[in-house]
Amino acid sequence: MGSPRAPLSGLVPEGHLGIATDLYQLTMANGYVALGKDRDMATFDLFVRRLPERRSYLMVAGLEQALSYLSTVRFSESDIELIKSLPSLSHAGEEFWESLRKFRFSGDVWAMPEGTIVFGNEPLMVVEAPIMEAQIAETYLLTCYNHQTKIATKAARCVEAAQGRPVIEFGMRRTDVGAALRGARAAFVGGAIGSSNVLAEAMFGIPSFGTHAHSWVMSFDAEADAFEAYFQVYGDETLALIDTYDTVQGARRAAMLPGPIKGVRIDSGDLASLSRDVRSILDASGKSDGKIFATSDLDEYKIEELLRQGAAIDIFGVGTELALSGDSPTLGGVYKLANLVREGKEIPKLKLSADKSTYPGRKQVYRYLGRDGLFSHDVLGLRGESRDDGEALLKQVMANGRLSEDIPTLTAIRERGIAQRAALPKRYRTNAADLTYEVAPSPDLMRLTKETAGNVGG
Repeated sequence: MGSPRAPLSGLVPEGHLGIATDLYQLTMANGYVALGKDRDMATFDLFVRRLPERRSYLMVAGLEQALSYLSTVRFSESDIELIKSLPSLSHAGEEFWESLRKFRFSGDVWAMPEGTIVFGNEPLMVVEAPIMEAQIAETYLLTCYNHQTKIATKAARCVEAAQGRPVIEFGMRRTDVGAALRGARAAFVGGAIGSSNVLAEAMFGIPSFGTHAHSWVMSFDAEADAFEAYFQVYGDETLALIDTYDTVQGARRAAMLPGPIKGVRIDSGDLASLSRDVRSILDASGKSDGKIFATSDLDEYKIEELLRQGAAIDIFGVGTELALSGDSPTLGGVYKLANLVREGKEIPKLKLSADKSTYPGRKQVYRYLGRDGLFSHDVLGLRGESRDDGEALLKQVMANGRLSEDIPTLTAIRERGIAQRAALPKRYRTNAADLTYEVAPSPDLMRLTKETAGNVGG
């Protein structure tokens, strides 16, 4: 075994992206080299077979980090020494070690833009590269997409439930630093207005938000003193946490502050009833501009129910349930071989496993709109099909290992996500919905699938 490295807080150190992979990617890569198959050109599809329970759509996120990985992935000499120490690879030939030293991603990539609404069996990304390169990339690409797409979708659902009220991601403390950073980004893509995570502002420009903790109030002899001291420091930017002792009494004390305040936060109790009481207190004291900010283990279902009960809440802070996507904490994105080119010959590939079958060939997703301008249905077809009446969702983003277009700003990605969600018929956006949007394979794809299935297993 190699010597232990310093703790990474969930972030891969620069220069070591090559070993941010599963071992079997490396053993397969060695096998490809040993058998001379590393010159085969492979096409892999990254997609989600079936949507999680109570999900009628997903929102794509993670592409920017995936492209950054493909642009910079390398194997350092220390990485190669570590790999040599692994029993399964200790006898690999020099040709393999040299291929790792020279490793660069040289392939082409097609992908759906981040913020795009996507459904089951639709490729989020298509990778075409020498098979060794495409194979090694699988693990890292899946980490980018599975995590961020899951969180972006959860955020979009929370934003939908909030009915135009702002949602802020508050979950940094509930997960690893690296996951929290990318989770904050994904939540912003999904429509949140910002995050409590200051690192996310530094890295991505995501606005950071926060108030103070109960410990601030408890550090003073009296709650009123705590509020007054905070007001002295922050003036009308004060957003007081009022439920340390008694929420209604805390609201009265906050209302006694001499000037306007940004608002108050409630983090416990019957949020619907308490928010109405607090609204009355703030309005009666001339602080009608003060916002009521609610937290306390919220998710899209609780937000929806609070508003149904007439809660007077202006802003929702969603922490644990958003950072972990509590009701659906995993996303089963997969990465499957769909085509090979060997010595100039096209060889479509598919799986026939029960419940895990795949479609062969180089694919494209075509989206159609109804007369109302909303999404009507999608067609999963082959790249190059003549379908001028549908929008081709997979765009080429890398050619020969280089970016083929500029990466949009995060704000532009967020705006796309908002527009995509608005274009999805309301029945699919309902949080209780478990509807299946129509994604039909094209006749050309079905024909290729039948032909390929007849040629496998020999």
